[in-house]
Amino acid sequence: MRFNPYEADSTAYGHLFELARHLAKGALDPEVRALVEIRASQINGCAFCLAMHADGARKHGVEQTKLDLLAGWRESDDFTIEERAALALVEEMVRIGDGGRVEAATWDAARSAFSDEELSALMFSVTLIQSWNMLNVTVEMPPGIELPRPR
Repeated sequence: MRFNPYEADSTAYGHLFELARHLAKGALDPEVRALVEIRASQINGCAFCLAMHADGARKHGVEQTKLDLLAGWRESDDFTIEERAALALVEEMVRIGDGGRVEAATWDAARSAFSDEELSALMFSVTLIQSWNMLNVTVEMPPGIELPRPR
């Protein structure tokens, strides 16, 4: 690991962690949130987050088969309409920085699949995992390190 930003600024870390706690208690189905976190982490190449969120997904009841197929979700019948809408949205949101946009069809599918509260939680979940991924990839955070829980 190059640097530990979580120790260097525990206040900022605490705010991110508090948002994670809020989202964990929110409207979005925990299985959908877990799939979103893993898919974003796959795209961003964050091994730390992949390990952590795959474990969390299994604890929330996501079947291993679904985790195995996640990178190829478009070719699998194992994903629900809600999961497909969320996965399409996460893929497009994560790539906004590369000049991508959220296409109208993707937005319409997400709007149809989720309530306002769920959609908001989904968007904040994508934004948060993108932040975690950026930090962890930058500092080369290895999988399996246990970070302290902020107060």
